[in-house]
Amino acid sequence: MRNLSCFAIACCLFGSGCGKAGTAEFKLSAFQADVTPPVGHMLFTGQFKTSTGIETRLEARGLLLQIPEDKPIVICAVDWSEIRNETYDLWRDRLAEAAGTTRERVLVSAIHQHDTPLGDLGAERILRSLGSEHQVIDPQFHDEALGRVVKALEDSIANAVPVTHVTYGKGKVEKLASNRRYLSAEGTPQFNRGSACKILAAQRAPEGEIDPYLKSLGFWNGDHELAVYSVYSVHPMSYYGTRKTDSDFPGLARSKRQAETPNTFQIYASGCSGNTTAGKYNTGSEENREVLADRLYQGMVAASASATKSTLSSLSFRNEKLEIKPRTSKGFNKAELEKEVRETTDVRNHLLASLGLSWLDRIERKGSIIDVPSLVVNGGEAQVVLLPGEIYVEYQKYAQSIAPERLVMTPGYGESAPGYIPLEEHWKEKDHNLKDWCWVAEGMEEPIKAVLRKLIAE
Repeated sequence: MRNLSCFAIACCLFGSGCGKAGTAEFKLSAFQADVTPPVGHMLFTGQFKTSTGIETRLEARGLLLQIPEDKPIVICAVDWSEIRNETYDLWRDRLAEAAGTTRERVLVSAIHQHDTPLGDLGAERILRSLGSEHQVIDPQFHDEALGRVVKALEDSIANAVPVTHVTYGKGKVEKLASNRRYLSAEGTPQFNRGSACKILAAQRAPEGEIDPYLKSLGFWNGDHELAVYSVYSVHPMSYYGTRKTDSDFPGLARSKRQAETPNTFQIYASGCSGNTTAGKYNTGSEENREVLADRLYQGMVAASASATKSTLSSLSFRNEKLEIKPRTSKGFNKAELEKEVRETTDVRNHLLASLGLSWLDRIERKGSIIDVPSLVVNGGEAQVVLLPGEIYVEYQKYAQSIAPERLVMTPGYGESAPGYIPLEEHWKEKDHNLKDWCWVAEGMEEPIKAVLRKLIAE
């Protein structure tokens, strides 16, 4: 894996239109680090299984945006399933310190491939305190992986490249995403169209509520494209649970696009994807992974081809506080969760309980208010709003509806402790996905939409 400290240098060596770093108002540096766990480490997989090998290595890829007379902004996407609670704050704090900025101005998101680690040091500590023999994440591996990301960011700063222009792109992705929800022949809502789906009725049903477009934000120095940040809403799995660490089809698509554009740094983030999967177009066969990767890659190409270019005049930051209502129904209180950890022999239920306890511990110590940060480009011509958890795609489409004439990008999987975040209608329709991987109470739809209106409508 090449050293991305050298990436910014390569831009100036091989790209045209590079100016002297001291003359630009805005600067960009790219950073990349390996975050692959050792063989034998726990992978999320959906069921929690230890790895027996490595199919592809995992990466954290990011951008540091330096803004004149303001603090920098960091964007970072990580090939992990989730980063939660105190661990999410630790990632933001460490990257903020390295960048010379503040925690809320660090937009870290997980891409959410399942054959990857899940970062929650609080859950790991709770497991140890309750005498568990199971593991969520190895603290030593976590510290080493995060340390590599921090060092990559630090090393990139000296090689920052001027940014003079931005591009806004949108490319349609064909035959990739579908909604978990579809209607049976009798008209009854079904929610079982998973990432790999062999249910004939689910395959034949319409795609349902999706966002078919991949959005991209490009950063340029004159006529040289320095970096592209792409976001698309789909669960990032083809087949999984093989016990081999793997970045799945988003990693393949990103690598293919990176190889095609060697002097343009490519970052991919999953959008609001809690209820969008490849299930209509994916039975889970191994050969289909390349097919899905190519469809995502083609969306990246289409977004770049359609992109419109503007002179970069401003980069600014907004942040709103969102109070998450924690779930307190049966099975989600502290006593029951501790009992689950102490007594259950099922690894998934055991570790689920530890994640719930970590969330309750975070609320007890810090409250349930989380940041919803936003990067605003050229006064709102484009905007990136990072949303928490496995939030449903309807929130992504709502955000876009607030400013349909602008490029609004909504990566999900920021603070991932809440799990699934549905609309109220999904509760009413008894979406079975909310049975356990959801730590928020009903009633969150309007508070989230109100935050989006504050961030985007202003």
